[in-house]
Amino acid sequence: MNRPGFGRTSPSMNFSSRDVGNGCSNTDLSEEDIDNLQFELTKVEDEIQTLRQVLLAKEHYAADIRAQLGLSPMSNIKQNLSKGWHEVQTSSPYLTASATLEDISNSNVCMRTRESLSYAGQVTTSALSSVGVVITRKLTEMRALPLPVPPRTLTHTMSVPSMRHSSTFKSFEEMVGNVKVSDQRFV
Repeated sequence: MNRPGFGRTSPSMNFSSRDVGNGCSNTDLSEEDIDNLQFELTKVEDEIQTLRQVLLAKEHYAADIRAQLGLSPMSNIKQNLSKGWHEVQTSSPYLTASATLEDISNSNVCMRTRESLSYAGQVTTSALSSVGVVITRKLTEMRALPLPVPPRTLTHTMSVPSMRHSSTFKSFEEMVGNVKVSDQRFV
């Protein structure tokens, strides 16, 4: 990249900057310098466009090769994930953390906690089972009971005056009368 104007200025180009009213910097360039810079800019833009086309062609070619090898984008992602996971598993921080977790899980505190939680789970299961049995028994008993009958309204087949002359009413009246009499005796 020894082209004039690329990366460094040529000795023939004098750049003196001055501010323009819109805030941009303007340089005092001769007509020849402006023409050279425009030519160089056109040339660089053409090279950029050519490189983009070459890169696109190379990407298409690589995609064709992958297709011929049977490598799909999904298999590529799968392979990258597998490789990444393998790198994680063999990394020093992962191995250190794994060893620490292994030590913790084999410690006495962890073992006792695991046993306590297991015992608590068994007791809870037993208690819930007992509650279930009791509820089932109560529901079975309730099912065996007759359904409540709606209250019946009393219908009178006799009038009150004719009821007073009935034998039932007279015997009831005598019983009530005896109660009154017996109450008066104790008073």
